[in-house]
Amino acid sequence: MARPRSTLEPLLLALLSSLAVLLLAQAGAEGAAGSVRLAGGLTLGGLFPVHARGAAGRVCGPLKKEQGVHRLEAMLYALDRVNADPELLPGVRLGARLLDTCSRDTYALEQALSFVQALIRGRGNGDEAGVRCPGGVPQLRAAPPERVVAVVGASASSVSIMVANVLRLFAIPQISYASTAPELSDSTRYDFFSRVVPPDSYQAQAMVDIVRAVGWNYVSTLASEGNYGESGVEAFIQISREAGGVCIAQSIKIPREPKPGEFNKVIRRLMETPNARGIIIFANEDDIRRVLEAARLANLTGHFLWVGSDSWGAKTAPILNLEDVAMGAVTILPKRASINGFDQYFMTRSLENNRRNIWFAEFWEENFNCKLTSSGAQSDDSTRKCTGTLPLGIPRAGEERIGRDSAYKQEGKVQFVIDAVYAIAHALHSMHQVLCPGHTGLCSAMEPTDGRTLLQYIRAVRFNGSAGTPVMFNENGDAPGRYDIFQYQAANGSAGSGGYQAVGQWAETLRLDVEALQWSGDPQEVPTSQCSLPCGPGERKKMVKGVPCCWHCEACDGYRFQADEFTCEACPGDMRPTRNRTGCRPTPVVSLTWASPWAAPPLLLAILGITATTVVVATFVRHNNTPIVRASGRELSYMLLTGIFLIYAITFLMVAKPGGAVCAARRLFLGLGTTLSYSALFTKTNRIYRIFEQGKRSVTPPPFISPTSQLVITFCLTSVQVVGVMAWLGAQPPHSVIDYEEQRTVDPEQARGVLKCDMSDLSLIGCLGYSLLLMATCTVYAIKARGVPETFNEAKPIGFTMYTTCIIWLAFVPIFFGTAQSAEKVTGVSRWFRYCLPTEGKGLSCPKSWATHIKNGCLFDPFMYLNTCSLICLSSLPLLVHLVIPLFLCSFMHLFIHASYHRLTFYSITSS
Repeated sequence: MARPRSTLEPLLLALLSSLAVLLLAQAGAEGAAGSVRLAGGLTLGGLFPVHARGAAGRVCGPLKKEQGVHRLEAMLYALDRVNADPELLPGVRLGARLLDTCSRDTYALEQALSFVQALIRGRGNGDEAGVRCPGGVPQLRAAPPERVVAVVGASASSVSIMVANVLRLFAIPQISYASTAPELSDSTRYDFFSRVVPPDSYQAQAMVDIVRAVGWNYVSTLASEGNYGESGVEAFIQISREAGGVCIAQSIKIPREPKPGEFNKVIRRLMETPNARGIIIFANEDDIRRVLEAARLANLTGHFLWVGSDSWGAKTAPILNLEDVAMGAVTILPKRASINGFDQYFMTRSLENNRRNIWFAEFWEENFNCKLTSSGAQSDDSTRKCTGTLPLGIPRAGEERIGRDSAYKQEGKVQFVIDAVYAIAHALHSMHQVLCPGHTGLCSAMEPTDGRTLLQYIRAVRFNGSAGTPVMFNENGDAPGRYDIFQYQAANGSAGSGGYQAVGQWAETLRLDVEALQWSGDPQEVPTSQCSLPCGPGERKKMVKGVPCCWHCEACDGYRFQADEFTCEACPGDMRPTRNRTGCRPTPVVSLTWASPWAAPPLLLAILGITATTVVVATFVRHNNTPIVRASGRELSYMLLTGIFLIYAITFLMVAKPGGAVCAARRLFLGLGTTLSYSALFTKTNRIYRIFEQGKRSVTPPPFISPTSQLVITFCLTSVQVVGVMAWLGAQPPHSVIDYEEQRTVDPEQARGVLKCDMSDLSLIGCLGYSLLLMATCTVYAIKARGVPETFNEAKPIGFTMYTTCIIWLAFVPIFFGTAQSAEKVTGVSRWFRYCLPTEGKGLSCPKSWATHIKNGCLFDPFMYLNTCSLICLSSLPLLVHLVIPLFLCSFMHLFIHASYHRLTFYSITSS
């Protein structure tokens, strides 16, 4: 469907027509002399960079043998084949008008205006009213210009953009064989432009895929100023931003006219981010070469990792004598193949059979490094004469032959030039079949050929090109993206003798043989181009603000593990991190076992205490009816010994593995023994105090001093503890728990879960609170009874026992609760107190055993001195000073008073 013409187009058309008339009148025949003409019924235009850009004010520079002459000859070759094919455009011969752009967009625009001469000069019908000579001088008559139906070219994107803006005004379709700028895909601005090469947006996508495939995420870009370089880099940056994972360190542009030292400045800027070793380069051949030279001059050979666009491709010119700097460079080219037919055609070209190419003689001199002479010309003795001419300058078959006397390699875009010619030929053929059915040659419907109609047929073509690959266009006139990927690799250890090796291809997806890549240094190890090295196991990335590819590695400490690459999370309470902190593992659970060395001391004390208690009980039973036993308060003594036995026995419950039954027994017997003991002592001290206080006022004995009364009082006091424990068991049934906070050390490797009964420290003290109350009451009565007659000294051992017991408990309680809040709970003295029994009793067995030993030693058996001495191995220096020395004194005092103790007690009681 034809695109509506803008209202400005007639004005632009008139302006360009006037400009073209002036240019053509000024150039005259000079323009025709600078072109290759082939006669034909339909004429195709061609734009080729036969010469490089000129310097010092010159329009054109040196000849470009490959990019210029090879490509121009490729179009001539394709036209010969089309015209020789009887099945393609039968009866219609294609002609050509081929121009040199001199690699300059402004000059190319001037040349391209010759394509629209026929339209400007009365559409080729002989109407010359548009050009009038002053003074009525008759106009010079010249051959009418050819009407160009389509144009093949140009090469550079900047040239194609300039020309496309003019050709679209005259509805002349254009097919480029090398322009890849993404800007040309804008069908609203360049609606008559098509190309047989994929745009740089595909190329940029391929380059992004390559960068990601080799593991680079921090690169710089380098572009030549102009549409090709800037559009290519812009597409690369846009695609990398959308795909993610690739950051741009720097984006540098090379000026169109670089000043001296400009490329050294470029290298210095690239070294401002030395970690960005990967350099994405969209630049022309000259800029590529000068960048490599600057890198060598800065002694940075092997530092940069080049990824070149198709302007680098597999060309040797940009890296000639710079192979060591280019070592490892990865480049891409639109998928192509060498056309054997063109090789045979071009290698047989000579000055004799190729006179239609006006630049071929210049190519011959450049290619064979010789000089052609003509009649009257001076010969330069320093230059060899070409043997392809006779002495008078008449061409003849000489000895020079392309490919034999000079190096020859088919230029990479030859295939696409041929495909562009064939695309126009197939479109004209389809158009001819529709508009001129059954007609040989052109019919009136195709004279003149409508450019808009031809464009529709060009966009609809689909055929196998010269390399066997499909040729087609999308709605924007772009060819599908198919690329070959190369890497410059050394051969036999020498970069100078190396070459480009195919390492992959891209056709919507990347297929890269990473193992085939070779690099400087270690050939098999892919070098890095990263802002930050990957974090190790157990480390998270702390991103640098504004630079998503740069980060600092931060270790997950404490009980945290690496949840993902950016986050550390705390392990659940029952777990600890693995050694590499990439996950969590269950915290080992420990409990006191019978074989544990920590259980040995309290068990030994308990066994010694039970043995001593058993010996005392046996002695009392044996002498049950003797005056001494009866005088000591036989019933209360048995109650006291029973409590002492229970206190020693509770140690075995503390060592046993926690369970429902064990936890219930602990609750019951933990305070029962102490309650029974202190109840008996309370009853005894209260009895002694009341007897002597009553004796001061009256000879009548106080009530409730009989053995039966004493037992009833003791049982009543004890029943309070039993009733309280039973209520506790009913309200909160006992069970075992695992305490992971008890031994949650700073180092997770030392953390342990403790299997224990569900009893907190506060509940333990509450369980023993009643016993402590009885103990305090006993101590008060012991103090009150200190003034009894010296002949009755039972109160003094009881008092000493209670004083020492209070000292033990007063020392134990602050240590017990202090270590509960201390991070160093398993060191020094606290280690023994809290770890000797890692259950809910913790260190309670130790002070209770000490207090019980004191009761045995001071109240019953002087031989408990041996048991008391065993405490030395269980305490540190502070406990030795505050606890053991009084126990020694207690034992020694008992040795002196024991002999008279029972005897005096008996007489005192009986006398009262």
